[in-house]
Amino acid sequence: MAGRINDDDVKAVRDAVPIDAVVSEYLQLRNAGGGNLKGLCPFHDEKSPSFQVSPSKGFYHCFGCQAGGDTLDFIMKIDHLSFSEAVERLAGQAGITLRYEEGGYTAGTSGRGERIRLVEAHKAAALFYADQLGGAEAEIGRRFLAERGFDQAAATHFGVGYSPAGWDHLTRFLRGKGFSDKELILSGLAQDSRSGKPIDRFRGRLMWPIRDISGEVVGFGARKLRDDDNGPKYLNTPETAIYKKSQVLYGIDLAKKEIAKTSRAVVVEGYTDVMACHLAGVTTAIATCGTAFGGDHIKILRRLLMDNATAEVIFTFDGDAAGQKAALRAFEDDQKFAAETSIAITPGGMDPCDLRLAQGDEAVSGLVESRTPLFEFALRHIVARHNLENPAGRAAALDEAAPVVANIKNIAIQHESAVQLAGMLGIRDEQFVVKRVAQLARWARERGRQPEQQGRGGSRAPEPAPAPRAAPPGGPALNLRSPAHRTERELLKLALQRPALVSPAFDAYGIDEFTAPPYAAVRQAIQDAGGAAQDSDDYLIRVREAAPNDTVRALVTELAVEAIHAKTVDEVYAGVQLVQVRLRAVDRRVHEIQGTLSRLGPQAPPEQLAAVQEELWVLQQYGRRLRNRGAEGL
Repeated sequence: MAGRINDDDVKAVRDAVPIDAVVSEYLQLRNAGGGNLKGLCPFHDEKSPSFQVSPSKGFYHCFGCQAGGDTLDFIMKIDHLSFSEAVERLAGQAGITLRYEEGGYTAGTSGRGERIRLVEAHKAAALFYADQLGGAEAEIGRRFLAERGFDQAAATHFGVGYSPAGWDHLTRFLRGKGFSDKELILSGLAQDSRSGKPIDRFRGRLMWPIRDISGEVVGFGARKLRDDDNGPKYLNTPETAIYKKSQVLYGIDLAKKEIAKTSRAVVVEGYTDVMACHLAGVTTAIATCGTAFGGDHIKILRRLLMDNATAEVIFTFDGDAAGQKAALRAFEDDQKFAAETSIAITPGGMDPCDLRLAQGDEAVSGLVESRTPLFEFALRHIVARHNLENPAGRAAALDEAAPVVANIKNIAIQHESAVQLAGMLGIRDEQFVVKRVAQLARWARERGRQPEQQGRGGSRAPEPAPAPRAAPPGGPALNLRSPAHRTERELLKLALQRPALVSPAFDAYGIDEFTAPPYAAVRQAIQDAGGAAQDSDDYLIRVREAAPNDTVRALVTELAVEAIHAKTVDEVYAGVQLVQVRLRAVDRRVHEIQGTLSRLGPQAPPEQLAAVQEELWVLQQYGRRLRNRGAEGL
């Protein structure tokens, strides 16, 4: 085994890769104020962004599902990696050579995580295939690309390669790189043969590397080139630990930044269509990999589009029956987007790749701009199935189409669409159709199917600010309407985010000065980590490690990320929080002592009365000083 990764190297990895750079590989981040960034949480479905990242602290926290942690925690959770796998992944990106406590510098690969090894095998395979594209055998593959308008530069940009026609070219190459037969089978790059020895899964085919949103190669799409190949036209990597076809989108690694920038995604049907669109300037194009566009794909896009009012998803389909069927299937998922969804039908049954060949780059970009709202396409498809020449046909068409319009979330667009539907049906009384649609929408709401959020280009309700949970999962309840709890929370946020502003006074505060048990636990963790006065680069890491359990650890992360509620965070504001927490503690103790005096009564021993009265007097004087002098009285 390679052993435990050196602690200094783990710290170097954390410091080398900014958390916002890592998180932005998976979702769009926007300014949240106070130096924080926000986005739609990748770990649970949400409509408004409650996921926040603090670049200065190196932490993330979701105020909706309570997921949180540092860069390594994020990678572990989103890519299902072990701790060592996450460190190795980020170390590779940062160019850091890891040392292991047993065996010195990385002295082998037996201790590497399985997922990391599978990704490394795919990376090596992609380089191998790309190199093979230049060989004599791959002439048929280069001709295929050229006939579709793709030169060597295009092939290089998309990483297109070629798999040799022999039985085990890639298998022998990867063995030479140190990969075991078991790893080759698990990766899907090889398969068992009748002889019991692994052979290449892809042979004599044009190869497209399929990358996840972070840019790692996780699979391949292989196109048949020869008539004697009895396999399917396209052969994809089977389901593996790193490749789930329902969770990947071809081209997402190249398109994600432009999708986030323009709030637009273009969904096409194949690898060459993605290539054609990108080369034609439509750099937001993506495609599914051997499966229909579905719920998991929607989640990927929503995190990039951020569900803003101008977000748009455009589907391109052929104009034939299969294309129309695919478009209607996409419309079934339309309501899962809080974005406008449109369809662009290619002329003459041509896909974007054919269109670019026949009419050039401008025709491809023009296709996207000529889009039609998807619900309008669905309405026309429904109406076309009915005979509108007689009242019965028009009534039947209305019965089928009205519920579609009623499901449109934006009320203004719903009304306009109802008027449009009346025109399609040839019904002169537009208000009759409008009222019918409104009635259906009202019935749907009364049955509990209230539209989740405004969308489709219309205005929407103001986005609520993420609110902190009343308590960490499984922890005692917090009353955030309590002035005491609010002030304790602010002081702890200052101690975690801006420790220099509250030190050294904060470290003298007792655990019992924090009346909410979860906050007392965080105060204890800060103390166990060495106190706020010992601020250092790994201060928050040490506090989280000192937390007694995951519940307290999650609250530490939450407080480290949550914005401090002040326009100006300075010594004055910090002093107010310090004074308020201490003053309430003093007042509580004064009340306790007064109760003790009442219970003792005048018959108590004089020495005991004197001691209690002296403590009361000292505390009252201290409280008076705090009220009069503020932080100077501490």
